[in-house]
Amino acid sequence: MELIKKIKQAEAEAQEIVEQAKAQAAAEAEEARKQRAAAQAEAGQARRKAIAAAVAEARSQGQGEAANLKVDAEAKRDKLRQETEGKIGAAVDRVMSYLKG
Repeated sequence: MELIKKIKQAEAEAQEIVEQAKAQAAAEAEEARKQRAAAQAEAGQARRKAIAAAVAEARSQGQGEAANLKVDAEAKRDKLRQETEGKIGAAVDRVMSYLKG
């Protein structure tokens, strides 16, 4: 009889240990899931910040290049005007003398 009681008590203790182990495993799995979710969220936020920084840098570079192109274009227009200014006057004089005859 005593042996049966001890066996039943050992089985009950074993069952309790199994239940505690299951509960602990479930808690650890939940904690690991939460940590993975937090890590994913942090990585997503870091990725969004990196993208925003890259976009801002590209925008800044694009604006700088556009400003340089405008300056170059204006310089080329001014040079072309200076080169053609004298030629236009000479061409007008030739046309007028041709028309006068």
